[in-house]
Amino acid sequence: MSKNNKKNRDGIVYSTDPGFEYTYNDPKESSTLPPQQQSLKVLLDKKLRAGKQVTLVTGFTGTTEDLEKLGKELKSKCGVGGSVKDGEIIIQGDFTERVLKILIEKGYKAKKSGG
Repeated sequence: MSKNNKKNRDGIVYSTDPGFEYTYNDPKESSTLPPQQQSLKVLLDKKLRAGKQVTLVTGFTGTTEDLEKLGKELKSKCGVGGSVKDGEIIIQGDFTERVLKILIEKGYKAKKSGG
């Protein structure tokens, strides 16, 4: 059994029943809200990144596929690299103003957060 599956077990440590199979409670992805109902935060971050700046977009509510599509569009419009991890879009470099402008043009309720 992989370590990931062990973390998802709720309170079951051991069972003496030979026919026991644990059923996992996998969280279902929520459907993607329309852009007008999304409340996104755009912030600049340097923590745990060896002093390099990245622009983070947090607060997206929806499927992973839609988040990755939005991340890909933001990266291509900024002309830089980045990734989508843990429900956040990470854009390499300080592009907070540009990302904020793009999100507002697409109809998202986005605001700048942090210093």
